[in-house]
Amino acid sequence: MLKAESKDKTIVVDILTKSFNENRSFNSIIKQDKHRVNRIRKVFEYYFDTCSRYGSVYLSEDKNACAVISFPDQKKVTFRSVLMDIGLLFVLGLKSVKLGFSREAKIRAVHPDSAFYYLLFIGVNPDFQQQGIGRKLLEELVADSEVLKRPVYLETYLEKNIELYKKAGFKIYNELDFGFPVFCMKREFN
Repeated sequence: MLKAESKDKTIVVDILTKSFNENRSFNSIIKQDKHRVNRIRKVFEYYFDTCSRYGSVYLSEDKNACAVISFPDQKKVTFRSVLMDIGLLFVLGLKSVKLGFSREAKIRAVHPDSAFYYLLFIGVNPDFQQQGIGRKLLEELVADSEVLKRPVYLETYLEKNIELYKKAGFKIYNELDFGFPVFCMKREFN
């Protein structure tokens, strides 16, 4: 896997936008109008920028899959981070941001107080799905978390993804209700 650099931002945002275009969780907070896809892009641009500073962004070797990792214990409130948050507010609107922050608060409430490896997003370009690229990237992320000695946490509402995560050693430790079930999963490091 490759560490994404600023020049890779468009590739990462494209992959995630295509991968999450029909995502029920995303679309339940994003205003559904002719600007919906642009709003989704802006969310991923925000997370690319944030996690490039306080986490990691990775690409598969073939650049058809990516992952966005956060280290919540390293995130700091800075003038720049506040400006980025305000920028997201203008793009998404107050209602969407409020709903998003409410969901994040519920998720944070079930996370540990200790340091962990937070897999925010993993996506594969839809043209290359079902070829093992995402599975391989997930295996590399798990190996990275092992080196850092951090457990991995993630959330998914897609039941089809649960089996993939379980095969990689994840377990469901909680379930949240956002009008649909969201499964909180973790994988301890060995």
